[in-house]
Amino acid sequence: MKLYADLPGRRTLQILADLGIVAWVCTWAWVGRVVHDATLQLGAPGRQLQSAGSGFREQMTGAGDAVSDVPLVGDKIASPFRRAGTAGTTIQQAGTDLVTAVERLANLLGWVTALVPIVIVGLVWLFVRGRFVRRATAAQRFIDQAADLDLFALRAMAGQPMRKLAAISPDPTGAWRRGEESTIRALALLELRDSGLQPPAA
Repeated sequence: MKLYADLPGRRTLQILADLGIVAWVCTWAWVGRVVHDATLQLGAPGRQLQSAGSGFREQMTGAGDAVSDVPLVGDKIASPFRRAGTAGTTIQQAGTDLVTAVERLANLLGWVTALVPIVIVGLVWLFVRGRFVRRATAAQRFIDQAADLDLFALRAMAGQPMRKLAAISPDPTGAWRRGEESTIRALALLELRDSGLQPPAA
């Protein structure tokens, strides 16, 4: 498998692009984390409700326990305090629900913020790099001696823009049929350059 071009300029650009995609992923992962942490701050009121509800329940329960020792009427007096303590449980549960909802929202926003740009740019990068790897790997199998340039010259005439062919020869097809080596090599170079490959030695 051929991951990088033989041509120095193109290879450098490919390496920079690979490093760039790593930096892009790291940057957006960090941004997603920042968004996640900032969203979690919205859960502060919920945590206050949890604390307030827990404290209220404990105070009411403690007050009920304190008056329950009063002779004859202790249980009757303690009962309202203990019932009031259940309101603290309700308040605490409301705070817990709010904190849970905020945590879910923070996770969702964090992942969406990070993944959307990563996936969009990553798919483009993967398509471009994958296409190059497939093309260069396939072409590499056919280019091991000068005689193989004939095939790439033929592909160039079939796929390269007319202006590039005309710049090489006014009659590239005729030159190819006559076996003119300089023209065949120039045509092959067009195709090899697109594949990121160096031609074999003449």
